[in-house]
Amino acid sequence: MKPSVVISFKDLRVNDSVRETLEFGCKRLATEFPETTRFELTLASDGAGHSAHAHVTGRSTEVASHAEAVEIGEAADKLLDKLERQLRRVHDKRVYAPRREAQKDHPKRKPS
Repeated sequence: MKPSVVISFKDLRVNDSVRETLEFGCKRLATEFPETTRFELTLASDGAGHSAHAHVTGRSTEVASHAEAVEIGEAADKLLDKLERQLRRVHDKRVYAPRREAQKDHPKRKPS
């Protein structure tokens, strides 16, 4: 299933190159983390720079993040990097925690 990607520019003109970068990044994250179903991204101007906010939802997944930078493209790149780290952490906890528990209770490791 292909996740939906919603990108909004708050009080900014729509920047097509940034939009394409974000869409490509979200598609890349969706292929790596198939549990994601929706990406909501908001870019805004805040005084001296730009801020980018994201909310990602999916099966047993809910991640929110933000990034700030002087340039809008830089803020978008930082946001995608943060999202990847957070999604990896959530994904690894879901995958590896049960494996660790199973290894602890392995029958060969129990004293007889």
